[in-house]
Amino acid sequence: MSSKQDSSFYHDLLDTCLTVGELMIEGGSEMYRVEDTMVRIAKTAGEPDPRVFIVPTGIFMSLDRGNYCQSILVHERNINLELVDRINSLSRDFAAHKITLPQVKEQVYKIANGDFPVFPLWIQVIGAAVLSATLMVMFIENYDWLDFPAAAVVGAIGFVSAYYFKRFTKVKYLAELVAAMIMTTVAVGIVHLFPAMIIDNILTGALMPLVPGLALTNALRDLFKGDLLSGMVKICEALLTAFALGGGVGIILKFLGA
Repeated sequence: MSSKQDSSFYHDLLDTCLTVGELMIEGGSEMYRVEDTMVRIAKTAGEPDPRVFIVPTGIFMSLDRGNYCQSILVHERNINLELVDRINSLSRDFAAHKITLPQVKEQVYKIANGDFPVFPLWIQVIGAAVLSATLMVMFIENYDWLDFPAAAVVGAIGFVSAYYFKRFTKVKYLAELVAAMIMTTVAVGIVHLFPAMIIDNILTGALMPLVPGLALTNALRDLFKGDLLSGMVKICEALLTAFALGGGVGIILKFLGA
């Protein structure tokens, strides 16, 4: 293999591994899982000593004892377990020699361009509605069944609001703040129409689809694995999301005097 071919191989391997890591972080994966997947791909491709440094906002990787090094920035961090599962499946197929590195690269770039099935928005909205209503029942001991459909409706409206605001704004946590304000406004309106309903019960359930529970769980797992920097960053992100939700609710309740 010539030096030119060597250079092309290492650049392709770096591009593939870094894209894999970026997609997994964007999908909400833990840092140790991202590192394990990248290292597995590099070692299977024939690199004996891949070196990876990962933080939630970027990835650094070097091959061939530091002769080839690249980095990539990660701008979006959401929860998409389907994305993480597909990347994991690709890496395991490659480790089992079922596919080649060019095939991995091709599939990874297809996934990066959104070429994988996702649940349509209407199914996600139904899921948010069901989750809001059922979690209200779990968290509230004394409730009226009238609150059950109200929590579902408000939760669905909040989910749709957050979904569209995230698409049209680059300001982090603004979508959660606005969604919480819209949900609270709707909940206050419902309670005024039906005084027997309890606004605390409705909002307790409706906020659950937007609460960063999985992000906080992954942060704790990173901490327990020794990834202190990544764990603390994720905890801060989860807390800021929670503050945005609480702030949105508090602003509307204060403004409307509910």
